[in-house]
Amino acid sequence: MKTYWMNRWETIRNSFWFIPAMLVLIAVGVARIVVTLDRHLHYFPVSLPDIGFAGGAEGARSILSTIAGSMVTVAGVAFSITIVALTLASSQFGPRLLRNFMRDSGNQYVLGTFIATFIYCLLVLSSVTGQNGQVFVPRIAVNLSLLLALMNVGVLIYFIHHVATSIQADHVVNGVYEELNQHIEHFFPESLGATSETPRKAQLQRTGMFHRTVPAAAEGYLQAVDRACLQQLAASSDCQIQLRYRAGAFVVKGSSLVVVSSDKALEETLDDQLRSCFIVGKLRTPEQDPEFAIHQLVEVAVRALSPGINDPFTAMTCVDRLSAILCTLTGRAFHPAQWYDDTGTLQLEEPALTFSGVLAASFDQIRQHSLTDVAVSIRLLEELARIASHCRTQAQQQAVSRQAEMIYRSRQKSLPVAEDRADMTQRYQAVQDELRQL
Repeated sequence: MKTYWMNRWETIRNSFWFIPAMLVLIAVGVARIVVTLDRHLHYFPVSLPDIGFAGGAEGARSILSTIAGSMVTVAGVAFSITIVALTLASSQFGPRLLRNFMRDSGNQYVLGTFIATFIYCLLVLSSVTGQNGQVFVPRIAVNLSLLLALMNVGVLIYFIHHVATSIQADHVVNGVYEELNQHIEHFFPESLGATSETPRKAQLQRTGMFHRTVPAAAEGYLQAVDRACLQQLAASSDCQIQLRYRAGAFVVKGSSLVVVSSDKALEETLDDQLRSCFIVGKLRTPEQDPEFAIHQLVEVAVRALSPGINDPFTAMTCVDRLSAILCTLTGRAFHPAQWYDDTGTLQLEEPALTFSGVLAASFDQIRQHSLTDVAVSIRLLEELARIASHCRTQAQQQAVSRQAEMIYRSRQKSLPVAEDRADMTQRYQAVQDELRQL
């Protein structure tokens, strides 16, 4: 249940409407409070300093109407600029990176500020009266609207600068890299050699006389798995649960989601309880998927290598960032694929995430799309040499050696210039030299 609400909160927090809606609610509250304060000052003999607006009802209406109208216009302009930026980002970096632009808090605060100022001015305007001998002009509220108008000028300048910066390739790559770094700290917080597993006396296995396959109720991407809930079900039903997919995988309706093994007959209600521990949605999300941001960087690199864009420098920037992440992962402990209770009995088993798999996800597609690009191929081997210098286990060395060998063999056949092949050979030997030193 905790995983479900965390997933829903993350979806709401990253939506484009959440922050603007919160700012509108704040504007409504501030307008009511300030107008109420003005009314109390109106009934008491309190004189305000002659600073800012000091006119009558018509002047207040004119100011508030002008500010409200201008805020709607500016909000429309900001929305149009945002749409143009999203269009450019989609065509150059890929539609999946639109999520990063949509969840950009800077754009959300800018749009929310303009809309909130508009709502504030409308509410204050409705409180101004100047007929039938009853005159009420909320001077404090009107002066506050003037301050908000001045602040929105600065917000508009910031927004133009922010949009111009956010669509730059290096900025986009760095943003995805920083998000990936945060996920690395979340998914792999421990250093290699440390362990978070509870010491167990023995790894007890069930005979598994009874088996049940639980099919998926809907198709889509597996967004989150509540492991704590699954372990509780395994303990209460005295069974062993085997997951067929990791978070981020695409699940087809009716396909095997989990396989349950037990020494006794299982209840029919267990299927629905197991399905409630999985969140399947239309889109892939990064909450429990460490390869999500990696695939985003790979997509930027692959698009940069396409004939329509032909930007090898952006591709090399992505390779640099990916290698930095892989160097970090060589010193991190991957989560175990088996989960045990305090007695050492296996409760939950899931597909393992390995360094070799992450390396393949990072470099395979870039390697395949850079067959004729010498510069990117050389950069791939150079970064593999850097990763090789950080390897700590034999499995990591084998993964790096395999990737370097595939790059080298494919380029020796596709590069017509002897000097280019010599450069590739030199970089490949550098990778092997680094691996031999470990």
